[in-house]
Amino acid sequence: MKLTKTMKAKAAASVSVSTTRSVSVPRRCAPIGASADKRLVTRCAASAGSSDAASSVATTQKTALVKIGTRGSPLALAQAYLTRDLLKKTHPELAEDGAIEIKIIKTTGDKVLSQPLADVGGKGLFTKEIDEALLDGRVDIAVHSMKDVPTYLPEGTILPCNLPREDTRDAFISPLGDSLAALPEGSVIGSASLRRRAQILAKHPSFQVVNFRGNVQSRLRKLEEGDVAATLLAYAGLRRLDLEDKITSVLSLDDMLPAVAQGAIGIACRTGDEKQMAYLDSLNHPETYTGVLAERAFLAALDGSCRTPIAGHAYKGPEGNLLFKGLIAHPDGLEVYTVDSSAAFSNEDAVKLGKDAGAQLKEKAGTKLMDFLNSEVEGFNPNQAPPSSG
Repeated sequence: MKLTKTMKAKAAASVSVSTTRSVSVPRRCAPIGASADKRLVTRCAASAGSSDAASSVATTQKTALVKIGTRGSPLALAQAYLTRDLLKKTHPELAEDGAIEIKIIKTTGDKVLSQPLADVGGKGLFTKEIDEALLDGRVDIAVHSMKDVPTYLPEGTILPCNLPREDTRDAFISPLGDSLAALPEGSVIGSASLRRRAQILAKHPSFQVVNFRGNVQSRLRKLEEGDVAATLLAYAGLRRLDLEDKITSVLSLDDMLPAVAQGAIGIACRTGDEKQMAYLDSLNHPETYTGVLAERAFLAALDGSCRTPIAGHAYKGPEGNLLFKGLIAHPDGLEVYTVDSSAAFSNEDAVKLGKDAGAQLKEKAGTKLMDFLNSEVEGFNPNQAPPSSG
């Protein structure tokens, strides 16, 4: 699902909007056909034009039927705009002016960029403040990159919707070579992901992988300034931001297995909010939802955190069954273990497949590696639910 240059500029401008204000919705969006996934935002951008930027600081004149909570990065806003446009297309009452608001919520993960994500609290830091806004009624639905969502959900929320999944592969970006193998020994690679670090170092032990956080644009800027020889980014994010021209090559799944739920957008709402649940049910993509269920069950079975190099990819095979490949590794790539599984394509079978695959990898990796990975978590795991206050 690509975004046009117009939409990129609009998203960038929207980042400066106060979190207490709403981003307005253009009055209409051109109808779309079966290939909506890739062209939706492109066709909606023309109708949005400068009106979004001009009216984003104005108070909406009517009570919104749906208030969308999102982070303020260009990619997060792109995903919120996509959700908005799909809702408008599917539900005529939401196409009315002011029916949808987009509320920007700054998360702790957006504020602390100088340290590795694992050191400042893990992936849950990109969702915590948005979850709070959802629970206290400031927003009605929350749009997330699924790979940022912990495997537990806060009490009082559900995540019943995944939009159609983008390409799950990673993109390689470098001015010095067309692949990791083409880079000279000792090259410095920028990445904050332990999953990428482990897989890179397993094949290229002479490389150095350094922390490389920030939004997509800031990482690309650091690369252009020569801070590192190369970086890896999710292909899905680059496509959504219309930045495919920055890509040197797209890595195969054999070269770099993706993060759990990479390329998937998830939308949460409050438990029992029947109106919002009905809206989200109309947007849910069953094939994506089932694959993500398997991957997240796998992650939960391994007690995976941001300090644990874990990868997983589930998809519908040519015969209609569910295929899965998972990986766990030492952060320095010293040990890498994989598992391949298959099951019937259903939600129930997907969860069982993920749990079983996680158990198999635990057994393969053995107690020595698992104990080491658990000790690295230092008592904090963003994928474990917090203890009950009761």
